Amino acid sequence: MNWITLDTDAGLAQLIEKSATQPQVIFKHSTRCSISTMAKNRLERSTEPDMPIFHYLDLITYRNLSNAIAEQFDIPHQSPQILVIKNGSCVYSESHSAIDMDEIVDAL
Repeated sequence: MNWITLDTDAGLAQLIEKSATQPQVIFKHSTRCSISTMAKNRLERSTEPDMPIFHYLDLITYRNLSNAIAEQFDIPHQSPQILVIKNGSCVYSESHSAIDMDEIVDAL
């Protein structure tokens, strides 16, 4: 999987803008959590759509950005967490062991 690093407010603004023409996916990952590592590994082993839409946020390093995402989309913070963004809105959100590539693809 070719993750697009999400680490700035400007990057979030670009992601939201891009979501008007193509859905975008945010994976909020805690580098200190074994469940988050398991979810990330599962995603990376899955066959994802051949689209540059998967954004990776290290929420330990960029906690303020993670909080801004929760506020922007009115979605309670979870870790790990996956969000599908379409037309500037979160249309799908899941966390922990419920993160599943097939469901993400269905939400796209």
